[in-house]
Amino acid sequence: MSHLLCTWRILTFGAIIALPLFNSQKAQAAEEVDVELVLAVDVSLSMSPAELDIQRDGYAAALTDQRVIDAIAQGANGRIAITYFEWAGTTTHHVVVPWTVIETRQDAERIAARLSSSPPGSARRTSISSALEFGADLFAESQFRGTKRVIDISGDGPNNQGAPVHFTRDAVVAQGIIINGLPLMTNGGLVSAYDVQDLDRYYADCVIGGPGAFMVPVNDWSQFPEAVRRKLVLELAGSTAPEADETHLPVVLAQDQSGYDCMAGEKLWRDRSGMWDVR
Repeated sequence: MSHLLCTWRILTFGAIIALPLFNSQKAQAAEEVDVELVLAVDVSLSMSPAELDIQRDGYAAALTDQRVIDAIAQGANGRIAITYFEWAGTTTHHVVVPWTVIETRQDAERIAARLSSSPPGSARRTSISSALEFGADLFAESQFRGTKRVIDISGDGPNNQGAPVHFTRDAVVAQGIIINGLPLMTNGGLVSAYDVQDLDRYYADCVIGGPGAFMVPVNDWSQFPEAVRRKLVLELAGSTAPEADETHLPVVLAQDQSGYDCMAGEKLWRDRSGMWDVR
């Protein structure tokens, strides 16, 4: 055996031995948090600039709400890690807030300031499935280790681009990730050719999933900040048990068996895209 080949084998063997040690050190270096939370926010063209601002402001208000701060403090570690991105079609994913720890009110206020520092954009189409895939990939970039990993996805319409949403949902849940939802039924009677009338049922049957997965439907934009606040508290508290809630916003659990056509959005796009092209 040549000296060169012998040297190559020694180096390769050393690398194989070192890899588990490297991964172990990386895992030990990860900061412990109670929840790793991905906030995935729809910015498709079906939303007006004013509605996009309401979303940003609603998340900023919810994250700095004292009830959310208290829920964070009551966790075993007293801290969470979040990232916030906006999505539309399969190629539109914009990270507004990278992975950041919230442990104190000052941490939350810094994130709120970041959400207010630049106007949101918008883009064509609605791909919930690619947003879920992108959100799942963000966990690989996290330098934190949470006892729970959650994608919190909001949107005002069904999937109409990319992979079928229920298949993607199942693949993401299989990774140990919980998907909670915020279906926005807020068009005020202005129905798009690509909307479904019962978006809350669509989210319950086709989008959310995982142990204890739930959603909070929003029927009017005035409900949005409180809906986000309530959902965050429930996620951080680790329970979907009813809480005292002056707005009586419902909490809907994921359905074990779907009775909804999870390809409804794709079928609407196929049948009507020759008439209008709004998303």
